[in-house]
Amino acid sequence: MQSTARGEGRRLAARHRNIELGLLALAVAVCLAGHVDADLALTGKMPPGLLVHGLALGGLAGAAHLAVRRFAPYADPLILPLGVFLTGFGLMLLDRLDISYAAAHARKGDYQKLPAAPSQLMWVFVSVAVAIALIVLIKHHRFFQRYVYLLMTGALILLAAPAFFPGRPEDFGAKRWIRLFGLSFEPDEFVKVAITIFFAGYLMASRDALALAGRKIWGMTLPRGRHVGPVLAIWVVSLLVLVFERDLGTSLIFFGVFVVMLYVATERTSWVVLGVLMAVGGAAVVGTVEPHVHGRVEAWLHPLDIYKEHHDPAIISDQPAEALFSLGTGHLTGTGLGSGRPWLIGFAGRSDFVFTTIGEELGLAGVTAVLLVYLLLVQRGLRTAVGLTDPFGKLLAAGLSTALALQVFVVVGGVSGLVPLTGKALPFLAAGGSSLLANWLIVALLIKLSDSAGRTALEPAPPSPEPLPAQAGPAGRSAAPGGPGPTNPSPTANPSPSPSPTAPSGPDLTAPNPVAPGPDPDRTEVNPATPHAPHTLAEQSPYGYPPAPRSPFPPNPATA
Repeated sequence: MQSTARGEGRRLAARHRNIELGLLALAVAVCLAGHVDADLALTGKMPPGLLVHGLALGGLAGAAHLAVRRFAPYADPLILPLGVFLTGFGLMLLDRLDISYAAAHARKGDYQKLPAAPSQLMWVFVSVAVAIALIVLIKHHRFFQRYVYLLMTGALILLAAPAFFPGRPEDFGAKRWIRLFGLSFEPDEFVKVAITIFFAGYLMASRDALALAGRKIWGMTLPRGRHVGPVLAIWVVSLLVLVFERDLGTSLIFFGVFVVMLYVATERTSWVVLGVLMAVGGAAVVGTVEPHVHGRVEAWLHPLDIYKEHHDPAIISDQPAEALFSLGTGHLTGTGLGSGRPWLIGFAGRSDFVFTTIGEELGLAGVTAVLLVYLLLVQRGLRTAVGLTDPFGKLLAAGLSTALALQVFVVVGGVSGLVPLTGKALPFLAAGGSSLLANWLIVALLIKLSDSAGRTALEPAPPSPEPLPAQAGPAGRSAAPGGPGPTNPSPTANPSPSPSPTAPSGPDLTAPNPVAPGPDPDRTEVNPATPHAPHTLAEQSPYGYPPAPRSPFPPNPATA
């Protein structure tokens, strides 16, 4: 029976891999169709190098699929295709913007005319290769549990490092980059992964203390004062990032992931309420005293004031207003790929404003479709968290999914005017090697986590060995095989499947009763009728007999 169930589980896992392969082919085909449509609208010709681009993207997707099929056969069949689709779709958008920027900035001589798609394609190769290496080399996700404090130390160093590097004019006041030897990268993209792993390990070890009941105020149970310390520490670190690096997006994601994981670990809404109050209070204070953050808040509250002759000097950017114009132009179905003018927003292809290209040229329908793809990827991560049985994996899957969801929220919310602009990169779509690599690490981790969850669900565990039934002796006493003397009877033992009309229904009180051992206060047994109420041996049997072995079956009412 067990081998049959295991074989059925493997057949279902193989079916999932075939579904994944079909979805990968569909994702690559849709992205290539977008390339053709955009280039035909812009130049009237087929895109050059379409075959090479299609083979490269398809080869990367195929290599990742083979790695998953071999080293994570029980993984979720949707995670990899969703990541491939978003990556290919982002390449298509960058290529479409490169054509417009090259024509618009040809005479200006600035960096805007330099193409972004070739560099992004190189980072796609690097990111997918690193994701494949993680899937192949990491045997189980609990490998990271050994190095949570080492990862946290490295993450804090990387998080603080950009404050010591001078910013450039094109950074618009934010300090998110580390520049060495002509190369630059955003450490906060990798910090969100490392800190999520640390949070999972820390909360797994401390969840019992954090879940303890505290004082009840206004109908809500608030945590005890000594347990609020870690939350205050994370809050202070996020505010320091906001003040010294002027990075609103990283601060929100950093603190938001911790609060959500804290709620998942403790199931206490008081932590969420406390976290929201601290986040709003800290952002209000910093937004008032820090000029760069204050300027972004003013541009969010009054986006069209930038066009007034006399406007608030704190409003330093006209991009929020331009983004609203671009999104409003798209209406329901958009102008069509290549038929809009998203390049009028400065460096849209190299920032979070790549989202306006979707809204203008694909309309509300395209925006909804892309957001549903993100939502589906987050949902598969949360579904993986539900399916996992170990606390570390459950918290890690929930944290990674939350980090991805929060980053999409702050970027899309900033572009659409829901929240102030943060400057974060839209996952998989915006140009940036650091962001792409970090998000593919999240995809690889979710694949390994879903493989563990799927293996638990589809592959049955070996049955635990059951104790041999006791052999009935005279007068209802059971004798051990080969034992010289009788053992004490059990008032709850049921030695036969159906009671015999002549068999005694209880212990033989006329039989000689050996001296019962005294109660051992360190030894407890579980009452089969109330399995959650342990009590001592003396309480279990009123006659002083040792307890009967636990039976996997319920007691027979005929012998009760």
